[in-house]
Amino acid sequence: MALTTARTGRIPHTAPRDARTADAPSSGTRPAGTRPAGREADGLAVASFVLGLLGLLVMNVLLGPVAIVMALLALARSTARRGRALLGLALGVADLAVLAVLVTANGTVSWSLAG
Repeated sequence: MALTTARTGRIPHTAPRDARTADAPSSGTRPAGTRPAGREADGLAVASFVLGLLGLLVMNVLLGPVAIVMALLALARSTARRGRALLGLALGVADLAVLAVLVTANGTVSWSLAG
């Protein structure tokens, strides 16, 4: 049982799946499940900014380095949100600076706002 077209009565020619994707013109479509690198880099820039900002208040020992790494990854992938990535980098460094000041003042890694 072969499929035929209604007008011509012939079997339509279909290439194997791999051959179609290899010869397909790039019309701006992407294979399913892939994201453009720019959107991912922009997401990293925003996430580094948010985590750096949050790290000033809580868990700066963890969030500071994470914000720095995410900002550097976003800058390496040439994000469109370069300013936000640079702010995330600066806030990550500030997190570590706040941690250093609090550790020298209290003599311990744990601290509280209550004093």
